[in-house]
Amino acid sequence: MWPWVAVTRSCALYDNVHGMRRLIYSMGVSLDGYIAGPGGEIDWSAPDEELHRFHNQQAREVGAQLYGRRLYEAMAPWEGAHERPAAAEQELEFASIWKETPKIVFSTTLEKVEGNARLVSDGAADEVIKLKRQAGRDLAVGGAGLASTFVKLGLIDEYRLFISPVILGAGTPYLPALEERINLELIESRTFGSRVVYLRYRAV
Repeated sequence: MWPWVAVTRSCALYDNVHGMRRLIYSMGVSLDGYIAGPGGEIDWSAPDEELHRFHNQQAREVGAQLYGRRLYEAMAPWEGAHERPAAAEQELEFASIWKETPKIVFSTTLEKVEGNARLVSDGAADEVIKLKRQAGRDLAVGGAGLASTFVKLGLIDEYRLFISPVILGAGTPYLPALEERINLELIESRTFGSRVVYLRYRAV
């Protein structure tokens, strides 16, 4: 757990039922629940054009992206995607959306961030609660490390899984170990041509 978390799960659950902005946790996942393989491999989850455009639409609906250091650094090349002559149309579309979307990066090691991003060095949970209380479009968190903190505190309102037909056997899990059960309601599902299955759950 991140060292600066200083808020109780009960407080977080209270906020979730009082009309706050939703916090969405969306990732590509293997059938056995991993978002990356033992060596960090994610080639198995690369989207085709249909799925990429679906991701673009969801990204367009988000008011801010929340990242930890590693995912922020992994996503940073999208800043220069328009300079790649081989980039597909849907990739250029995502790059434009990504650059325009505000990003909050949670890190104790980074000294600065670039583009449409700001750095938060402590108080991750307090920052998210403050963001959820503000008016605006929903929030999205990416990466299992940062998301695990918010999962444990009951701050995640929606879980969106894109399940690929692959079993990895080991790697980075989508969800952390929990001491309490989280009850969910399935509110949307879809199967893409690539056989990726999309499941959207709401915390109840």
